Amino acid sequence: MLTGSNKTQEPATLLFSIALISACALSYEILLMRLLSIIQWHHFAYMIISLALLGYGISGTFLSVIKDHVASRFGALYTANAILFAISTVACFALAQHTPFNGLELIWDPWQFAWLILVYLLLCIPFFFAANCFGLAFIHFRNHIYRIYRWDLLGAGIGALGIIALLFLFHPTTCLKLIACAGLLSAIPAIRTELGAIPRVISSLVLIGAAALFLVWPSSWLELQTSQFKGLAKTLQINGTEIIEERSGPLGLLTVVRSSKIPFRHAPGLSLMSRVEPPTQLGVFTDGDGMTAITHYTGSRENLSYLDEMSSALAYHLIDEPQVLVLGAGGGADVLQALYHQATTVDAVELNPQMVELVREDYAEFAGKLYSHPRVKIHVSDARAYLAKNQQKFNLIQISMLESFASSGAGTHALSESYLYTVEALQATYSHLEEDGLIAITRWLKLPPRDSLKLFATAMEVLNRSGVIQPAQQLIVIRSWQTSTLLIKNGTFSSTDIEKVQRFCEARSFDVAFHPGISPSQTNRYNILDHGYLYQGTTALLSDRHDGYLEEYKFNLRPSTDNQPYFFHFFKWSLLPELFALRDQGSLIFLDSGYLILVTTLLQAVPICIVLILLPLVFLPANKQTLSRDFWRPGLYFLCLGLGFLFIEIAFIQRFILFVSHPLYAAALILSGFLVFAGLGSGYSTRIEQWAQLHKRSAVNLSIMGLATLSLIYLVVLPTVLAAGMGLNMIVKGLIAISLIAPLAFFMGMPFPLGLTRLANQTPSFIPWAWGINGCASVLSAIMATVIAIHYGFQTVILLAVILYAAAARIWR
Repeated sequence: MLTGSNKTQEPATLLFSIALISACALSYEILLMRLLSIIQWHHFAYMIISLALLGYGISGTFLSVIKDHVASRFGALYTANAILFAISTVACFALAQHTPFNGLELIWDPWQFAWLILVYLLLCIPFFFAANCFGLAFIHFRNHIYRIYRWDLLGAGIGALGIIALLFLFHPTTCLKLIACAGLLSAIPAIRTELGAIPRVISSLVLIGAAALFLVWPSSWLELQTSQFKGLAKTLQINGTEIIEERSGPLGLLTVVRSSKIPFRHAPGLSLMSRVEPPTQLGVFTDGDGMTAITHYTGSRENLSYLDEMSSALAYHLIDEPQVLVLGAGGGADVLQALYHQATTVDAVELNPQMVELVREDYAEFAGKLYSHPRVKIHVSDARAYLAKNQQKFNLIQISMLESFASSGAGTHALSESYLYTVEALQATYSHLEEDGLIAITRWLKLPPRDSLKLFATAMEVLNRSGVIQPAQQLIVIRSWQTSTLLIKNGTFSSTDIEKVQRFCEARSFDVAFHPGISPSQTNRYNILDHGYLYQGTTALLSDRHDGYLEEYKFNLRPSTDNQPYFFHFFKWSLLPELFALRDQGSLIFLDSGYLILVTTLLQAVPICIVLILLPLVFLPANKQTLSRDFWRPGLYFLCLGLGFLFIEIAFIQRFILFVSHPLYAAALILSGFLVFAGLGSGYSTRIEQWAQLHKRSAVNLSIMGLATLSLIYLVVLPTVLAAGMGLNMIVKGLIAISLIAPLAFFMGMPFPLGLTRLANQTPSFIPWAWGINGCASVLSAIMATVIAIHYGFQTVILLAVILYAAAARIWR
């Protein structure tokens, strides 16, 4: 038993255990984002960070309530919590994915709210046990808190980056089992300090055996239960379909599907008049949705004639033998279309290297060695990064349609940061056009129109910023029965161009929605709708009624920007009363399901925080004395810190997605950077306090002044810095990201420990309340920051954080 003087010196093996549990906890946090992307529709980073903080907050309250009973039981309790953490990582995820929660049914089924709460609570349990381990160590070795904290943060940094490496090597469920094994092994050091020689050897062997058992755990027990409404799940219900290969990595789980009886016919926007069928295809699903097709190609153009019957083929009828850039190559359909139309060169950009490997290596013979074709050059890169580092100009730039029709229509991408359809993205694309070159963008057609009109408004903004006086002369929109295609020209469309467009559409029964000089009688002729939605919308956007139309339209059509990159967010709160009044007529389908989950999560997090974090503190001793004092001032101080810290952290995660090309990379870098350097700032705060007292200054004010100054500087310079570095390789970008985060996080780590130190000297009984209030604020702010960013942008989130920190400094006085 660790007693007396032993409490003053923590064993080195225990420090290793702390680091290992911390690494496992943060790895689990990031892995959950990957797992939810597969089984649901989104990475839900805001919710994962929120529920992790909820687990930590509940732990703080729990230990505050029982701390008088744990002094002599450290070893046993630490070991138990480490083991429970390991078991719960697997068990709670397995239970969570077997709950009947379906975000698409949230608007229909009231029980889905209860299932969402259950999933939220289940997934926070492992973080509760991990936090208990840290808290128990802080209580037991209170003279060495900084050393323990240092190892905690070191482990967190390693875990955040280590899980990315593991995801390149293993399937996500295998990574989950590895985390559980490491969690079990972290209990061994505590056993070694608690038991005698023989019992601890036996116990260690048992734990090692249990860890080995986790590794051989049947994969079927952890098989990912993807939503039944995702494209892959629906496809596998068709007789004769089978999965023939899976590839897993941080950028997505690729599933290759063959259908022997009912062949794939993936040709979005194919004319209903077409007499030609696509050749044999393999479907490739990313995270169970967003199918792209690998098409059987023999080298013969005749087999590809169907590619001229799609709305996306329009651009090739206006340019002969173009130099083509394809952004989002996927399985190669757009590359094939370019080759069919005699493109002289095709540069194809694809983010996921495993997708490229499938087409270029595994299925090279099936695909006719498409990605090794002499006129095709493949670039493994993010589209924005490629545009930033290459100055080549093209006659035609095709932006591929990467998501499925079902997910697009259901609003599941409403929370997704899409940096391909922002004003800045289209500006960068437009700058790579040769004179009279074209950008062609095809989108799924929704009614009433959303994507198509928002994209048109974005194109207008780009042309206006480029100095174009009459944007209408450089825009054309056509639609099939299923898709719409927008053309943006670096020059004006001639009368010859317009005649070619009309002939192309007439031959394929496509409708022209807009071209320069169009009349109402020329629209809505083949795929007839109740109203000429696209014609009415495009002409209104081009008229003097532009601003009024955007304000009055039922959906949000304002162009997205890099500051607000939520292209797929169309919901307006002003529409809610009308949707609710017409709910019996099916109007609720126009609610973006992703946004609804976000708001629901925020609403349910408030009572959960109050009940599980704050309410138990009422039963602590001396609370009557504590609550009778000037309670609001320190409470408000720690509330401001909790909100401000997470506002900045979430804004930086979302902002750096563009820089490092993927949400998972951004989350790993930002979380590890903030944790490590905020921890260093926390450890250095005592020195700052000593210096401040010597010079009659306030250490809190100095730290807040530092972080506020850096935040405001970053507001101005960060977009330029990130834009300049987008073309660099990933390792260099990672180092730049950490370098930018480090000084800001260092200052952000100081106000909290300085406040706790002051409380310890003046009102120690309020310390549990400080932890609880700060924990509640952190849980809620992770979600609130996303809501604010969607409506007002990242810059507003950071400005609010600066205001909150300034308020904390004012309260401190």
